[in-house]
Amino acid sequence: MLTTLLLIPIVTAAALFLGFGNRTWAKGSALLQLALTLALWFRYDQAKAGYQFIFETNPLFPGVDLRYSVGVDGLSLVMLLLTALVTVAAVWFLPQLEKRANLFDGSVLLISAGATGAFLAKDLFFFYAFHELALVPTFLLIGLFGSGERQAAAWKITIYLGVGSIVLLAGLVDLLMALPVSSRTFDLQALQQLGAAHMIPAAAQIRPWFLLTIGFGILISLFPFHSWAAPAYASAPTPVAMLHSGVLKKFGLYGMVRLVLPFLPDAFHQPVWGNYTAQDLLLLALLGNILYVGLVTISQRKLDFMIGYSSVMHMGYIFLGLASLNLAGLSGACLLMFAHGLSVAALFAVSGSLRDREGSLNFDKLGGASKSVPFLGICFAMAAFASIGLPGFANFASETMVFFGGFSPGATSFQKTATILALWGVVISAVYMLRAYKAVFLGQPTASSTKWTDLAGSARFALALLPLTLLLGGVFPRYFLSYLKPTLEAALR
Repeated sequence: MLTTLLLIPIVTAAALFLGFGNRTWAKGSALLQLALTLALWFRYDQAKAGYQFIFETNPLFPGVDLRYSVGVDGLSLVMLLLTALVTVAAVWFLPQLEKRANLFDGSVLLISAGATGAFLAKDLFFFYAFHELALVPTFLLIGLFGSGERQAAAWKITIYLGVGSIVLLAGLVDLLMALPVSSRTFDLQALQQLGAAHMIPAAAQIRPWFLLTIGFGILISLFPFHSWAAPAYASAPTPVAMLHSGVLKKFGLYGMVRLVLPFLPDAFHQPVWGNYTAQDLLLLALLGNILYVGLVTISQRKLDFMIGYSSVMHMGYIFLGLASLNLAGLSGACLLMFAHGLSVAALFAVSGSLRDREGSLNFDKLGGASKSVPFLGICFAMAAFASIGLPGFANFASETMVFFGGFSPGATSFQKTATILALWGVVISAVYMLRAYKAVFLGQPTASSTKWTDLAGSARFALALLPLTLLLGGVFPRYFLSYLKPTLEAALR
């Protein structure tokens, strides 16, 4: 089932590249991917820790434990559900192109396939390789089909994420080299068992910790490596912005949970600069995301840039949960990965729809849109309220757990101070999101907005999946957390 799930977007993309099929194939592929993911979801045994539905081949090279190996546990299954939901929505927002439509549609499916493969991979090499596969079409689609300063944005994201991937690769190699020779393997399940056995001495953990945290941090847009994200998302075609900000950027966070927490737990408490520990430096960086980038978000006067910077800001909350090093904070961080992916994808979907109708996303050229496009207004409001952390949405439940994790009995005084400062981000989020909703959807309609047409037909269903799932996660957060708990408990041993 897992290999079939991975092959669905890859085979469809290959067919589109070769000139077979049309956009209906892309939509059918996305729906089939979602259906198979839901089948996995309901067949998964929540009570068991570790991977299920495992499929693997023999070693690909003699003497090297490198093999095609896939499996899912609770964390990867939640990320696969996020990928499938955002893929369905993204495919329904593919632009109408006169030329190279199949190239565009197939490339979007390859981004989804890369993310799916990274979350399915049970082998460290394929874990890294599938993510790199997803980056290539991302760069090309921004450069070829983007808007605004797309060439500059494409080069910037290519350089930043290319450097991040190189640093990450160095960190992965350093992590393997820190293990005893007899224990070195690419199998993530075996590596997790080695992590639980604390095979890496505390003194040897700090260098791979820095390499992995910086590598993953660049991919996630952790402060101060964040400046690539907002311009790239503002210039990217709508489906690319939805998939990268909503799904692919979570690869770095997923990797932190998979590798950094179980393997290098002692590194967080090692002094690295005076009396400051690695955990303290991470807390300082995430405060940069929440407070500094939050204030930058308030200053934006274009909807796409505002959403892009807000995405960067909310990465700080997830890192706050990771840095708590306890089950409450980590559970909140992982649930927030899922919730943020849905909310930011919905926001970019509405933003792209408005760009198609108006041609500009400047706040001073928009207004009163809720009268002509009420469905888009409702979806934007739900995604914005979720992003703010309004009770009833999955974001609220996850952020609450993150803040509780920051005040756990074992938290340091600096960690508690950072959590208190991070709470101000909720106020900042409310300011820029409510102002954006007022500027775009309320007030006196502009001359052009009165002529807009609302979403219709199946596009409504595709977009509605995102805020409705946010509501489901907000009303029943325990249901989603039941999938995550066994995996996260194993990561914190």
